[in-house]
Amino acid sequence: MVEATATATEMKNNFGRYMSMVISGKEVIVTKNGREIGRFIPRNTAVSSLTDSLTGILTGTAELEQTKAESLKKKYETAD
Repeated sequence: MVEATATATEMKNNFGRYMSMVISGKEVIVTKNGREIGRFIPRNTAVSSLTDSLTGILTGTAELEQTKAESLKKKYETAD
């Protein structure tokens, strides 16, 4: 949902304009020397983007807890 791309200099010189875009729900990619260095996104999108990126990774919390317990047991198990 990228709505605009701005160089770091443009962002600095027109911050109010880009902030208004973000307030209205748009996303702005910030670039420097032609490379993306960051994104200016609405606050409610931040959680959604993180959640979306983790989809599939954190499925089955019971399995996650079991794996964690097994890992800790191995790590702290003493040799007899």
